[in-house]
Amino acid sequence: MKTLYVVSLTLLYVLAVNAQAISSGKCPQPAVQQNFDPTRYMGRWYEIMKIPNSFQFGECSQATYALSDGIVLVRNDELLADGTVSFIEGTAKITDPSEPAKLQVSFFEGAASPYWVLDTDYDNYTLVYSCTQLGVLRVEFSWIMSRDRTLPKETVSELLDILNANGVNTLLLTETDQRAELCSRVP
Repeated sequence: MKTLYVVSLTLLYVLAVNAQAISSGKCPQPAVQQNFDPTRYMGRWYEIMKIPNSFQFGECSQATYALSDGIVLVRNDELLADGTVSFIEGTAKITDPSEPAKLQVSFFEGAASPYWVLDTDYDNYTLVYSCTQLGVLRVEFSWIMSRDRTLPKETVSELLDILNANGVNTLLLTETDQRAELCSRVP
């Protein structure tokens, strides 16, 4: 029991240092986009807001999705503080055809994370949520993205309301700098 306590505290410390959104309790099970159409979802999405995490360090973040043989190819780009562009590529898969808005995304062999599309109109905005259970703790991620580098405040507010209604602490979300003059180097 003492070992579990030490491991839990160590994990909590590591996650806290890396600005993860961690809390106690079970992951919520929010409703996802009904009749999700993966084909319409493909293309480029610009990050408007996110819950800070340990794997994104820059600004001008964007995700590009492309379907290939039933698998979604994922490429995430961002501009780092030193002016270089960083990117990572991975895949996403629909694990249950009856709930196509619940995907599993993987950037490294053998490690997959939930990627749930809670709401999208395909042309303007998307709201993505992810939660991983670690014993009595949960680690949450969320992104509000747009087809453009901006999104009307009313739309952002509506998407934040969805997260709030599902018990996600929206005070943790931060805005992503998408100014054109800054982001012009990101492909």
